[in-house]
Amino acid sequence: MDNANTIAERYIAVWNETDATRRRTLIRESWLEDATYVDPLMSGEGHAEIEGLVSAVQARFPGFRFALVSADGYGDRLRFSWKLGPADNDDMIQGTDFAIIEDGRLKEVHGFLDKVPAAA
Repeated sequence: MDNANTIAERYIAVWNETDATRRRTLIRESWLEDATYVDPLMSGEGHAEIEGLVSAVQARFPGFRFALVSADGYGDRLRFSWKLGPADNDDMIQGTDFAIIEDGRLKEVHGFLDKVPAAA
C-alpha cells in the first residue's frame, strides 16, 4: 500500500481535531459513510457515531494529542501504531490499529491498546 502513511496521518488528524465542524469534514473525507470502529472500550458505526467517539475521547483526555508512530500496509489492509498523551508524557497511552481501506478511505478500524496506565 503506497499511501499507508497518508491514510494513517489523516486518521490521526481526525482524533486531534478539536473544531467539531472541521472534524466532521475530515471524517467525511477519510471514512466511508458506513465505516465501523471498534476497540476494547468503545465502538461505533457511521460518521456520526465515529465523531461521537472522538469527541468523547477528547473530553476524557483534554489537551492530549495523538501522534503516528509507524504505518504500513498491503492491498486493502493497513496497520499503524500511535501514541497519546499530554505534551510532557506524549506516549502515556499507546496502541496499534488495523484497518480495511476501500477507495482510499477507511472502511473498518480495529483498535488495540498496547499501553494504558491504570488511571486511564
